[in-house]
Amino acid sequence: MKPVTPLDKKITNREFKLLLKPDGLDRYSRITQLSHWIVSFCQKEGVDFFHLDNANTGLRSVYFYDTPGQDFRRNNLILRVRESRQNVWVDDWCEVTLKCRAKSLQGSLAYDPVPDAPYKTKLRLKEEILRGETPASTRMIYSNNSIMDSVPVDQIFERSMGSLVRTFPDLSRLELKPDVPVAVVGGTANKILEACLPLGNIVFGPNVSAHCDVAIWMRSVGEPIVGELAFSYRVNKTNRDDVAAHQLADKFFKNLQLAIPDWLMKGSTKTALVYGSEE
Repeated sequence: MKPVTPLDKKITNREFKLLLKPDGLDRYSRITQLSHWIVSFCQKEGVDFFHLDNANTGLRSVYFYDTPGQDFRRNNLILRVRESRQNVWVDDWCEVTLKCRAKSLQGSLAYDPVPDAPYKTKLRLKEEILRGETPASTRMIYSNNSIMDSVPVDQIFERSMGSLVRTFPDLSRLELKPDVPVAVVGGTANKILEACLPLGNIVFGPNVSAHCDVAIWMRSVGEPIVGELAFSYRVNKTNRDDVAAHQLADKFFKNLQLAIPDWLMKGSTKTALVYGSEE
């Protein structure tokens, strides 16, 4: 797969993602083994890797909201909450993301996720590169995101469509009644505990440096259900037309699949596992 030449001006990020089998991911020695292997693989591929020796593992709770009829899911919408944790304690503030994710760039623009809320908000239009059906293949999905930071955990929104529409006005186009309930997908027992460890930076060009990390989703400590190895970088006016760097990142991703087949788990995204259906 070759990236668009040049990349579409709307794209702000490129993210490469591989799902990992959960076996042994609750052991730090297993993650250290993966980290050391990636350093060696980068040397083999001829790309620079700057290892983060003192990186700390971040811990947070992750869950998703939808209607009983999964109206968000059926319209390519994802409403996600991330609660940061300090050891066993949940912070008083959380991150709320509404995204429209689709197989085409135009499809991801079907809804405007921008909130009408007093919180600091980041807007991201991401090209997500995933593993394809065969080894060393890829497929893309596009994700149009609004990300609200520092939202009080107890004041996210009332659990109804009426409240959500006040926060995210474009959801009114779903034409759902205000009293339609909105609840955690799969119930509160389906909340995920996520551990995320930054591994380092992979350099594909002078202006293209990707952050590489591994995330582990668990039902509870010691019960991993899936992992994700990912690397991503911002796209801006400085590097948008750097076709060689984008193509090098694509090649690296394909070769990575061939190099670690025993680590890889079939599937599309972590979100799809929570819903129990493919993207």
